[in-house]
Amino acid sequence: MTEKMALAKAINESLRHALDADPKVLVMGEDVGKLGGVFRVTDGLQKDFGESRVIDTPLAESGIVGTAIGLALRGYRPVVEIQFDGFVFPAYDQIVTQLAKMHARSLGKVKLPVVVRIPYGGGIGAVEHHSESPESLFAHVAGLKVVSPSNASDAYWMMQQAVQSDDPVIFFEPKRRYWDKGEVDTEAIPGPLHTARVVREGTDLTLAAYGPMVKLCQEVADAAAEEGRSLEVLDLRSVSPIDFDSIQASVEKTRRLVVVHEAPVFFGSGAEIAARITERSFYHLEAPVLRVGGYHAPYPPARLEESYLPDLDRVLDAVDRSLAY
Repeated sequence: MTEKMALAKAINESLRHALDADPKVLVMGEDVGKLGGVFRVTDGLQKDFGESRVIDTPLAESGIVGTAIGLALRGYRPVVEIQFDGFVFPAYDQIVTQLAKMHARSLGKVKLPVVVRIPYGGGIGAVEHHSESPESLFAHVAGLKVVSPSNASDAYWMMQQAVQSDDPVIFFEPKRRYWDKGEVDTEAIPGPLHTARVVREGTDLTLAAYGPMVKLCQEVADAAAEEGRSLEVLDLRSVSPIDFDSIQASVEKTRRLVVVHEAPVFFGSGAEIAARITERSFYHLEAPVLRVGGYHAPYPPARLEESYLPDLDRVLDAVDRSLAY
């Protein structure tokens, strides 16, 4: 069954499937019920599954995640929504000191199958605290899985895999891509949750990205092709763990790597990728690993975000610099 749907609709359908398949799955968050979420990702779920399964919570992120932890301890599989990326920080303590560590503290006896959904990133002209990319903060914390789909098909299947995971998953949803449509095969057999995927074959350089930047990298590859350059685009899909084997395989073919993400370059996920690939593939590289991302500054007002976020020209500039070596 293949259907064309927007990324937001794919997540909605995936949550609907999860709720239908397992009575222990719950959806919780601010305005997720009657309103269907500010982006309508949970639209219609409370109507169909009731207020005891799709729960409108108070505006208290720490309370939302803390309640989810308690429910998980009692055998439930909560999927909680943080309404916007910048609102996750009141719950940061609960996530990193409880959710991430309970499995290790209990010597494996306690599992916390909680999914924390976070719409993230810029590009929609939002106000302060609505356009941030904090994925590296969570990737640094042992005990958390951190993933981000770039397309509708991955959104559908990765959400189901996250719900089925016995480990907590931080599920970053690229809000600027919510309305991008793609084919979703609801009867496919999905690949592993944390495996990267080559979405465009190339020979001259690898562009590695995840979430909102994958589409940009495909546009960069199209533009580079007009100049006779063949760029490979690798969708990382997972920020923790990172599929270094797939990155290494691509880089040892193309011999160059540019990592692209919206988050600041300073201490971003690209830094870890650059370090690991330099260690693993030093003698294959013909240029240093380059990174393109946001600046080490607070996210700017909406009218300036186009100057802050990576765009076609900034990524192409990195490609030019890499190929100049």
